[in-house]
Amino acid sequence: MTSCLVALAAGVMDTGPVPLLERETQLASLGEYAGEASGGDGRLVLVAGEAGVGKSALVEQMQQDLPDASWYWGACDGLFTPRPLGPLFDIAAKLGGELLDLCRADAPRESLFSALLRQISEPGQLHVLVVEDVHWADEATIDLLRFLGRRLRQAPALLIVTYRDDGLTPTHPLRVALGDLATQRTVRRVSLPPLTAEATAVLAGDSGLPAAALYRLTGGNPFYVTEVAASGMGEVPPSARDATAARVARLGAGARQVLEVAALMGARIELAVLESVSGCPPTALDELLGSGLLVMDGGGLRFRHEIVRLAVAGGVPAHRRGPIHARILAALSEAGGDDARLAFHAEAAGDGPAALRHASAAAYQARELASHREAAAQFERAIRFSAGLDGVRLAGLYDGLAREVALLDRWADSAAAGEQALARWREAGDRRREGDMLRHLSRAMWRLCRGAESAALAEAAVTTLEPLGPSPELGWAYANLAGDHMLGGHVDEAIDLAGRAQAIATSLGLPAVLSDALNTEGCAVAAQGGDGLGQLRRALDIAVTGRLGDQAGRAFTNIYTIYSAQRRFAEAEPYYTDGVAYCDDQDIATYGTCLRGERAIVLERTGRWAESAALNAELLRRAGPSPLNRLALINTMGLIRARTGEPDAWDYLDQAAADADGTGEPQQIVPVRLARAEAYWLDGRLAEAAREAGLADGAVDRGDDWERGAVAAWLRRSGSDRGPRGQVAEPYRRELDGDLAGAAQLWTRLGCPYPAGLALLDAGDEPSLRAALQIFTDLGASAAAALTRQRMRRRGMRSIPVGPRTATREHPLGLTRREREVLELIHAGLTNAEIAERLFISAKTVDHHVSAVLAKLDAPTRGAAASQAARLGLVTAPD
Repeated sequence: MTSCLVALAAGVMDTGPVPLLERETQLASLGEYAGEASGGDGRLVLVAGEAGVGKSALVEQMQQDLPDASWYWGACDGLFTPRPLGPLFDIAAKLGGELLDLCRADAPRESLFSALLRQISEPGQLHVLVVEDVHWADEATIDLLRFLGRRLRQAPALLIVTYRDDGLTPTHPLRVALGDLATQRTVRRVSLPPLTAEATAVLAGDSGLPAAALYRLTGGNPFYVTEVAASGMGEVPPSARDATAARVARLGAGARQVLEVAALMGARIELAVLESVSGCPPTALDELLGSGLLVMDGGGLRFRHEIVRLAVAGGVPAHRRGPIHARILAALSEAGGDDARLAFHAEAAGDGPAALRHASAAAYQARELASHREAAAQFERAIRFSAGLDGVRLAGLYDGLAREVALLDRWADSAAAGEQALARWREAGDRRREGDMLRHLSRAMWRLCRGAESAALAEAAVTTLEPLGPSPELGWAYANLAGDHMLGGHVDEAIDLAGRAQAIATSLGLPAVLSDALNTEGCAVAAQGGDGLGQLRRALDIAVTGRLGDQAGRAFTNIYTIYSAQRRFAEAEPYYTDGVAYCDDQDIATYGTCLRGERAIVLERTGRWAESAALNAELLRRAGPSPLNRLALINTMGLIRARTGEPDAWDYLDQAAADADGTGEPQQIVPVRLARAEAYWLDGRLAEAAREAGLADGAVDRGDDWERGAVAAWLRRSGSDRGPRGQVAEPYRRELDGDLAGAAQLWTRLGCPYPAGLALLDAGDEPSLRAALQIFTDLGASAAAALTRQRMRRRGMRSIPVGPRTATREHPLGLTRREREVLELIHAGLTNAEIAERLFISAKTVDHHVSAVLAKLDAPTRGAAASQAARLGLVTAPD
């Protein structure tokens, strides 16, 4: 039974279909050796790599590339007692002739070897023999390889041998044979390393898994990557678990026990600790290193793949796991282990006091290092073991947890922890901490789209703290209340409160408060139509210089948002690319999601709807964006789906309206109501469209000229006779003045095709309608295109296009419009920097587009993508 399990698991590891990435060099080498063999200069090629790295996939791709050769396959069995000459008998079954007759007659092996060599030496045809998994080969098969390696020189034959190089001990028979073969003229070697982090991300496709974490878990092993991408990172995939169990089953009992201890120790395995806990006889360590499951790493050990460690750890019975962790905890404590590791082992051992002690220390250490996920996890662990803890210390744990999970966009959890902290600060009579937690809860309620509660808490924080005199907490309370007034449209009050916060920040030396207050002041000035970008850039400089992650994330987001709102997309781009990189590096998920949500809006505004929808879907798939972050995502998604005629658009738009109304903020209400007005208008329901535009108008009196212009345009389009509430942006001004052709030209110059199409549709003359229909068709705006055709028919126009032209239909490989542009420029030979300059986007954005193009074309390199594009007729640029 055990032998069957080993063979089955081995098959899973190396026979599954694995997309080929980063293998062009190896394929080119195999092609070169095949050419030499075809000319009568035979080759034996040794293809080495760890289990699951894609050796079989490489050879299978080679077979597709050489369809005219004669291919014969054989494999060694992963049995404790392998069948003698198993691969030769596999090959004979297809090769037939003399060799098959001799096999049936139980001829001696010398006769079999010679017959095989004679048959593959026949001229006129390239014979390719594949022998897989020779790490399991019997001695006779290894002798066959030695025999052929010395005699292939005059044969038109290519012998490809695959084997695992991560489990060969120094005395393994294959290791000795490889040494002998290395001196033969016919022998060549091809090595398959694991994938890079970049290729791992491509192979994971649209799984939604974080690429860096996936790479750490799998080490770039294609088998593990595809299995985890299919099943998620919550547990070890059954196939990976079975494959690991099969490898472990081949170890001796002593080595298995040591391996279990090593797995429970974690990613770092100190030899001294391993020996103290397990005894670790030298023979067991030699066996583990020889198996390839463990590798030396400096002065210690580590598992070759983290997913294997998790599989081994998960296989340790529960009744043995706790005592092992207790011994590890004792050994690490004696050796001076760090608190994070000690907290983990203490919890696993069921030692509550030790878990509380070490988790608390680890949480505060992680917070100081801005490792927010780690800090949150340690605060949560400490709270789990906090029974009997005094109120002040427990308040500190809940307070720390509330602030750390806030940075991770877990605002519901932040509010729950903050309520616990607030109750305990009040019990302790600490008014300063009470006021500061009221301020934090105000932010949490705002993120949860509970605007009235947020405003009340912001006022309560100031009321609580002002009697205590100037303090950092009061500075924060003023800054927070300033933000609340700014978002509510009370700009003058916001600027006054921001000034008070800045005064305290300057006198007490509080750069974080100063950055936050400047940020709010800049947004307030911009909302009045002024240039608040100076304050915002200063806020960003203070935050980045002072390594104030939360404030830097907010500043990046607000600058990008303001530039985008003003349709200054080229100027906005650096703040997006730098801001996302900063937030990801600092693990500030809240603002990383904010930036990406605003990016989706920019993609919608610039007509890149497929990219916008894909980004929205990815963000919504992630675990728990806060309601405020989700609001922008679902509104943009609903708007795009309404424009493209999707029936579920209202599911998104109704939820967006409920969330926006909950905030009470004009900046949230106006875009949602305008999206709903447009959706009704596209459906021909003008009364409902006018009602929604009116609701937007009721909230826009403190908006900027772009918001006022958008509201005025939809009021007019839906039949309302209301005029604009003050000055509007120039494209809208032209629309309202009747210069619709001029408005369309301005929108086009700004890079906003859809509003250009709407302006042309409103113009109503035949050339404008035809131009509008073309814009809507290119965008996939089926609803607006249908309206345009209706107006064309009412005008009695003839030759009305009924659908998209062939050239503008959905791309057969799923390339977006921007990706098609990038592919054209790749084919033209431009570098990423040159593409960025040509398309007025950043080099980092080009990198993302190039990666997406290569993945969709299944091309390993830019050159391969260009060649494939030319072969498929996807490009028009000269080769």
